[in-house]
Amino acid sequence: MYSPDTTKYLIHINLTAEGVVEKPDVVGAIFGQTEGLLGEDLDLRDLQRTGRVGRIDVQLTSKKGETKGEILISTSLDRAETAILAASIETIDRIGPCVAHVTVGSIEDIRVSKRKKIVDRAKEILIERFDDGTIDTNELLDDVRQSLRIEKIGSVGEEKMPAGPNVLDSDAIIVVEGRADVLNLLRFGIKNAVAVEGTNIPKTIVELCEKKTATAFFDGDRGGELILRELLQVADIDFVAFSPRAKSVEDMTRKEVIKTLRNKVPVEYIREHYFEDSAELPPDLKLPRGADDAGSPERGTKTNSSGRRTRETAHRIPPQTLRDHMDDVRGQHLARFLSPDLVVMREINSDETEKAVETIDTTVNGLVVDRSVDQRLLDRLVMKGLEYVAARDFKGIIKRPLNIRLLKIGS
Repeated sequence: MYSPDTTKYLIHINLTAEGVVEKPDVVGAIFGQTEGLLGEDLDLRDLQRTGRVGRIDVQLTSKKGETKGEILISTSLDRAETAILAASIETIDRIGPCVAHVTVGSIEDIRVSKRKKIVDRAKEILIERFDDGTIDTNELLDDVRQSLRIEKIGSVGEEKMPAGPNVLDSDAIIVVEGRADVLNLLRFGIKNAVAVEGTNIPKTIVELCEKKTATAFFDGDRGGELILRELLQVADIDFVAFSPRAKSVEDMTRKEVIKTLRNKVPVEYIREHYFEDSAELPPDLKLPRGADDAGSPERGTKTNSSGRRTRETAHRIPPQTLRDHMDDVRGQHLARFLSPDLVVMREINSDETEKAVETIDTTVNGLVVDRSVDQRLLDRLVMKGLEYVAARDFKGIIKRPLNIRLLKIGS
């Protein structure tokens, strides 16, 4: 619109036309009706040719046979010349065949705006970029305690896989991607993590997963998905914990880690509903030993004749997991928008999902819906920043986005 290096002023002009006009009509009227009006020194074409006036930007909206908009003209003229040029634009009384009314709204001094930005940025730098050099005793103590935890990292097996100190003694393990992930979990007191260190799953990991309750916990990116696919093909995994979208386990906070592990998903759901090529996975992947580390069934659930868990209807408690929400909406023609804590932000009829998507805010993290999801609806959910969608089916999905998880509720 204007060159920040040479522009001094920006003229804001308000426009109203009694009819429908377009940008070329407005620009043509400006040049045509001001030509020769101010003499050679202030001729608009010559000023543009010499770079003393920038290009003319026109923004229009038409409604009910009337057009309104704003004209923006940048100049490097002095104050008096800029004022004369602005006043000349007000002489325009017709645009194409339509009667027009043009008035100068304001003349903005670009240098003042620059100075304001400089001052605001200087304040940010003063507050955020200077190291105050103060000593925080609590930070010193935390650093020392953290170093003690980090020093406890060890290795297991012939492959010397990075692992926490409790991996061999614990009844449950957490399988992560690399050494940095093990270190981060140690910072939060989680000492039973072991790293696979790549997609070639070591024999030690396979043996540990056979003996212990195993939870896979990888980065929320394409690399993490590839490692998970490999792991499910060769190891006996019980649960899968999904890290936030595009988030590395090594960068997660304690709150994020605890929340993610608490919301882990049983492996049969992943095998049956998550991966499109799940049929390629070994058929003998065992069902989970239980929904918690103690091996007992989840509260408020029961098993029907087909082996699928359903929600209790009597004395029912609020849904605690994503699977609870899936069981609740199945066959009910409902849609639930959920927060990161799996709290129901909004519940509607599944047929109203498209309309509701337009009104959801950033607090919504996922959708559970008893209906099929097509490409159009999926694209809108991605644009809203949702991390997952659980649906009865996914039909006509030609382009599957990598930054959203697709889970099938099943019949």
